[in-house]
Amino acid sequence: MGTMNTVLKVEHLKKYFPVKKGLLRRGYDFVRAVDDIQFEIHEGETLGLVGESGSGKSTTGRCILRLIDPTGGRIWFKGQEITDMSRKALRPLRQSMQIIFQDPYSSLNPRMTVKEIIGEGLWSNRDLSAREKKERILETMDRVALRPEHYDRHPHEFSGGQRQRIGIARAVILNPEMIVADEPLSALDVSIQAQVINLLERLQEEFGFSYLFISHDLSVVEHISTRIAVMYLGKIVELASKEELYNNPKHPYTVSLLSAVPVPKVQKKRGRIILKGDIPSPLQLPKGCNFHTRCPRRIKICSEVAPEWRDLGNGHYAACHLY
Repeated sequence: MGTMNTVLKVEHLKKYFPVKKGLLRRGYDFVRAVDDIQFEIHEGETLGLVGESGSGKSTTGRCILRLIDPTGGRIWFKGQEITDMSRKALRPLRQSMQIIFQDPYSSLNPRMTVKEIIGEGLWSNRDLSAREKKERILETMDRVALRPEHYDRHPHEFSGGQRQRIGIARAVILNPEMIVADEPLSALDVSIQAQVINLLERLQEEFGFSYLFISHDLSVVEHISTRIAVMYLGKIVELASKEELYNNPKHPYTVSLLSAVPVPKVQKKRGRIILKGDIPSPLQLPKGCNFHTRCPRRIKICSEVAPEWRDLGNGHYAACHLY
């Protein structure tokens, strides 16, 4: 891994949201949406970030792009620290870091035409003539399988899958180095999901983007990811290459997630694990390991001490007292 260039590096990233206490209690509690995580993304690779809803994965994506400001920790993009960069200083970097949103219905401005949505990032570019901008937009539309006659239409005239293609075109037209794909499939029909994944993979091969691919669905992430990070209640509990994670999961939470994936070969090897209990409230996280209240393999130390992030060798990391 040493030879690969690191596009993004995140250390001890935290994002806490203040929440007012109840009527009779004064002051604030904090929701620890992202609580001390670290990882890096290399050039041309896809890091899948998986977790249940409320695990903090979308907040992580937004902090990385500085759409929201982190509470703590540090973020480097291509070797440059962007943690505390002003909006103004960030502006030139913005074209290198793009996002594809979850819901293609709400993320596209209904008053804008396709050309305006896709070309939004080009309008401030004074080096391109109007004709060059049009060519660039049409070329990008072609890459995502939108037809030239879609150029002047509005988003409401399109299906969900086509709208997501418009969102993808908007993200790739500036040739970014990194794209955060925030649950880009969850609003789409299953039949369309495969087409969109194939499109994202094809674009990556063509342009060498790095993706942070956020999803709650391990079977989707398996298709597209190089490495996978598993998130639970604000913490990354395991990180490994795709093959390593699927064949040799270490953290009990990862094992339970994998047991729910409908893959016969995985099912044969280990039965379905149903987790007991509910996810704790992010306002009242358990002491020790966040997962111990639902963990089938917990030991005494799990409820007392938070596990450390350990390198288990072979690029495999986990935070679990069993290792």
